[in-house]
Amino acid sequence: MAKKLFVGSLPFETTSEELDKLFAGIGDVESANIVTDRMSGRSRGFGFVEMAKDEDATKAVEKLNGSEIGGRKIVVNEARPREERPSNG
Repeated sequence: MAKKLFVGSLPFETTSEELDKLFAGIGDVESANIVTDRMSGRSRGFGFVEMAKDEDATKAVEKLNGSEIGGRKIVVNEARPREERPSNG
């Protein structure tokens, strides 16, 4: 079963492809996406990576959490389910 990881504190220039390559060095990546702002289309500085195997996801957290990309220390941990936001209506 695939495991989803949250990746934060990314440099704004980081692409989904770079994220994929970084995690592919540890195991099979099912998807890697940088979250972008709806209005501007620019990176919001975080993303999500889905690893094919739980063991690979655990290894990725151990190896990459606190590592440096583009001069920034990144945060890598297991993604939590998205919380429901109250609607503004």
